[in-house]
Parts: sequence; C-alpha cells; structure tokens
Amino acid sequence: MTSTDTPATGRALIVVDVQPTFCEGGELAVEGGDAVAEAIAVFAAAHRTGYDLVVTTQDWHVDPGHHFATAPEVPDFVDTWPPHGLAGTPNAELHPALADLAPDASVKKGEYQAAYSGFEGVDGEGRSLAQILQEAGVSSADVVGIAESHCVRATALDAHALGLATRVLTDLTVPVSAELGEAARVELAGAGVELVPSTEV
Repeated sequence: MTSTDTPATGRALIVVDVQPTFCEGGELAVEGGDAVAEAIAVFAAAHRTGYDLVVTTQDWHVDPGHHFATAPEVPDFVDTWPPHGLAGTPNAELHPALADLAPDASVKKGEYQAAYSGFEGVDGEGRSLAQILQEAGVSSADVVGIAESHCVRATALDAHALGLATRVLTDLTVPVSAELGEAARVELAGAGVELVPSTEV
C-alpha cells in the first residue's frame, strides 16, 4: 500500500440468487423462498444507508452442462439439478419483492458452468464480484439470499477467503433442507464466517 492509499472500510450487502426460480412455484423451489425475499426487501429498505454497496447475484444459465439433469437423466440434487435460472426467462430475474432494491451492481453467473458462488459471475461490464467490491473499497460483507446450503454458503466462504469480514444474516436466508442448512452453518462458522440474525446489524 502506498502512502496515498487508504484502508478499505466499506461494507457491502450481497443478495444471493433471490429469484423466482428458487421460490415457491419455481423450477427449483426452496421452501420459504418467497418469505425470505420479502424479508430481505424490508431489511434492505430499512438499512440501505448502512451499506456502501449493494450487489445482487443471479443464476443465469444458458448451457451449464452436467449441472442440469435432462430427461431421461434424473437429477441427484447434489451435483445435478432440474433446469433452473434459465437466462432470459422471468423466473431468472430478481424476485418481484426486490423491485425497489436498486442495487449498485448486479452479477450474473453460471452461463456455461455450475457457478454456485457469486464470485464466479460478472456484471454487465465484465467485472467480477471481487473487482466490484475492491473498486468500492469494501472490507466487510453481509451475505443473504437463497439457498443458505448452496450459493449463500459458497459466496460467503469466497468472501471470507478474500479477506473480507463476512457475516451471513441467518434470518435472511433459507436452506434446501434443514440438514443441509445445519451442515452449511457448521462449515461457515468453522471457516470464520460470522452467523448473526439481521436484528443484530
């Protein structure tokens, strides 16, 4: 760091994959998805000024290869999944509850690969999530969204690995299953990611 550099001090809210495709009625629905989307919208509206940057991520699949199980293959829901987050479809857009979110940046991931972590995606200018956060001087991140056991977990772990002070807001995410959610929380806490309810923010 040169004498003209200043330490990064900004805080980001990373909203992971809050899309109809992962909510009730979607192609890969997670129970409680709609409620989490609504809760994130309320939280973001109340706390927007507490964040220097708000970023959304979206599954945006074109042809992700083995990530999709298509007939006659049956998805194993571990490495292969029913087609979801199909690029350009309404269910791949942000959840309607987030219509007023006005994110500072939006990252799309997984066009031709699985891409669980938001750090595997890019925005419309081709910037990675890591670049976006670095350019904004972000040093800490709160991660929320769907699903806790998969893309939220992967995104939070990558944020922590980049040196960001990372929290998952536990009431603003939902897992694919209770068992997978518990496993994710154990892994996140073991890695040094803080798990806190949004009421403590």
